[in-house]
Amino acid sequence: MSNESYVEEEVCEACGCAGEMGYVIGEGDEIAEVSIFANEFAALHAELDKYVVLAKQVNENVKYEVSPLAEDATELHARFQFEVSAEKIIFELKTRSLTK
Repeated sequence: MSNESYVEEEVCEACGCAGEMGYVIGEGDEIAEVSIFANEFAALHAELDKYVVLAKQVNENVKYEVSPLAEDATELHARFQFEVSAEKIIFELKTRSLTK
């Protein structure tokens, strides 16, 4: 048995190495939450339709629910439930094209 202790070296750019943070896929993390903002009710639903299309491209069996809306609402919240965590991440990456 050795008394040596393990020391983990930090990564730095000086040595030509670089680290990158990515997504951690965790079990039980299948729900993506989306908030949409618009000036009118019809625009909220038009934007939601874009998210639904993207979600169904990832998994046709996706389930989603939308918070109740008043006719004068300017904000919409939706939850998309996928079958596995990786699908949620793929959906979130695809939705970046909608927010630009």
